[in-house]
Amino acid sequence: MQKVRVPVNSFRFGEVSPSTLMRSDTDLFAASAQRIENMIVTAEGSAKKRPDLNHIYKYSDISNPSLGGQSHLFHFVFDENERYIISVEHQQVRCFFLDDTGVYGSAGDVVLVETITQDTNTDALPFDRDYLQQYTYSQSGDVMFICHPLFMPRMLIRTALDAFEITPYTFDLRADALKTYQPYSRFHGQGVTLDPSATTGTGVTLTVSENYFTADHVGVTLKYGDSEIVITSVTSATVAVGDISDELKVRLSTLNPLRTIDGSSTVEVTHINHGFGGGETITIQDAAATGGINAGNLNGSRTVSGIIDENTYTFTAGGSASSAEDGGGYVSIVCHAPTDDWSEQSFSAARGYPAAVSFHENRIVFGGTIAQPDTLWFSKIGEFFNFDFGIGNDDEAFDLTASTGDVNSVRYLVSNRDLQVFTDSAELYVPTYLNQAITPTNAQIKKQTPYGCEFTYPHAFDGATLFIQAGGNVMREYLYTDTESAYTSTSVSSAASHLLVQPKCLAVVNGAFDLAESYAILSTGSGDLSLFNSNRAERRAAWTRITSVGNFCSVLGVGTRFFANIWGPDGYLHLTEMTGQLGIDLTKTQTATANKVDVSYAFAEGNEVDVFGDGVDYLGSFTVDSSGEIDVSAYSAYTNFTTGKAFTVNITSNPITIQGPNGTTAGAVRGISAVVLDLIDTSNVQVNNRPSMITSSFSGKREVRTNSYGRDPQVTITQNQPTPLQVNGFIAELVL
Repeated sequence: MQKVRVPVNSFRFGEVSPSTLMRSDTDLFAASAQRIENMIVTAEGSAKKRPDLNHIYKYSDISNPSLGGQSHLFHFVFDENERYIISVEHQQVRCFFLDDTGVYGSAGDVVLVETITQDTNTDALPFDRDYLQQYTYSQSGDVMFICHPLFMPRMLIRTALDAFEITPYTFDLRADALKTYQPYSRFHGQGVTLDPSATTGTGVTLTVSENYFTADHVGVTLKYGDSEIVITSVTSATVAVGDISDELKVRLSTLNPLRTIDGSSTVEVTHINHGFGGGETITIQDAAATGGINAGNLNGSRTVSGIIDENTYTFTAGGSASSAEDGGGYVSIVCHAPTDDWSEQSFSAARGYPAAVSFHENRIVFGGTIAQPDTLWFSKIGEFFNFDFGIGNDDEAFDLTASTGDVNSVRYLVSNRDLQVFTDSAELYVPTYLNQAITPTNAQIKKQTPYGCEFTYPHAFDGATLFIQAGGNVMREYLYTDTESAYTSTSVSSAASHLLVQPKCLAVVNGAFDLAESYAILSTGSGDLSLFNSNRAERRAAWTRITSVGNFCSVLGVGTRFFANIWGPDGYLHLTEMTGQLGIDLTKTQTATANKVDVSYAFAEGNEVDVFGDGVDYLGSFTVDSSGEIDVSAYSAYTNFTTGKAFTVNITSNPITIQGPNGTTAGAVRGISAVVLDLIDTSNVQVNNRPSMITSSFSGKREVRTNSYGRDPQVTITQNQPTPLQVNGFIAELVL
């Protein structure tokens, strides 16, 4: 019988898929495990027990897990001292203040400061539990913008330190309120004309040359030339009724569109797609004198006397020209002729609303409506409610359509090195230029990778942007590489694909859990969390799993703090924060009343609750009575009782194997006779169900005798009490 000491020096690659069981030839196999549960892989490669889930708030009105997550957590950060958790729910929003300085209680508390419901909000809240995971958001100052294709963007506005309100996003108006600075788009086909019955007034009949109108067009604004018409009713697919805001006026797109003829009062007008048939009465405005005809003889009411072609017609001026020339400057024509030069507001119930929002280079950017899924709209610089395209100056608003050959429906926008665009079928970006802003003349969208993004919000992480590939079984990092001069989307979950089961919400925390590392945490359809950390410079990436007494839903990172919604044993949803080191979840510290501690905040009758006395001594497990309390009369010496539920820790190694002189031992019957653990501040640890006899905090190496045989012998490290645990590695004595 031969004995070989096999070291497992670190867990820097975390938990790996069972599909790697035979990859004993790789570095990955030597520094990973088959299961790492409720442990965090540190920068040094050790596995340390994760913090507790401290109970913050019970959603006492959310108690049906079959209806889904029912709460999507967003962060609202004004500055380092004014930070909030925003819980967007079905027709309701709750705002929690992170009381870092103790304004409302103890420093570090999380306090509910505002609840906005249908009854307290002047506008109906459009939030629906069926779409919570699809909502996107972006914040600037005291305002958060929340988007989805089914409703006009909502603004969550902070009006005081502890007060919020919600209102629909509205566009700026011109000073006379006769023009709305909103984006317009052409939704009609080539040659489809709009024919208003008058140039001013209300109740104007609007006729289109092909079927166009639907009931959803009521309230929608059409743009005829430079003027707006608000539809008040729809008569048929080709006829609607509307109110004209000012008068129907077209500013001719051609500079100096008037051509005079020497000795004649006939003037030719260049008017692209004018739609006239001859004999119409028009009003000319803003024309400057040209060809010897003064402005008074050009402007005013005129009659279209002849049609030259679809872009040119003539009228008779009030005087004759003394020369032939082109002039008039910028000329406007008041008319209501049929024309195909008309458009419709881009955001409406008829066409859908933006799916995504972000701030980039001092513009607000909206992306992807139902009718225009691959279009982006950029506001004017510094004016987040103004989408007036103007004449295309550098600071004016503009839109971009991907036009990559496929329709890429925008799901998320991320302002990073460039404006990154994540769609259902590809990853794109809008380049940022060195020492030059993005303008209407240089803006472009470039398609990069073909994977598509699931409805899980991407996050910046370790210099890249993490996103879940469409289909939900791969996490990728969207990273610009100088060698490729392009973005790549490399998988970071190939070795742990089993941990990505129906991904739901992704959060990133930097310097969390009292460690220097950054971590990405993903909630999944299994109810667990998958935790990821990496260091690209060291070529290190690790996945671990986090489980608890209930199923996880939405997750959120705010600075170094990590929050999660979880279904409790009492059947309700709870807001928690990962902090503390007792080894129990849904923790709350209280004093006893008549030798009883009320645990109904998260636990129901018959539940088992673990208890610590004065935050130090583990007192054991208690059963909750019919009053939602536990009896601590046997522990009257303690002042405070911390209650919760112990969570499982588990490190199960890859099969212990070596490459021997006769080949690999993989698949051969072999045993593990002893394991030497390297520990820090650990107690109550077990190896393959054998106790280590460590009952108080211990740091150093400790041998545990085992007697495990099989074709895939493994080392399983667990605990029998909720106490600290950190494993740097171990040495297994393999018997061949």
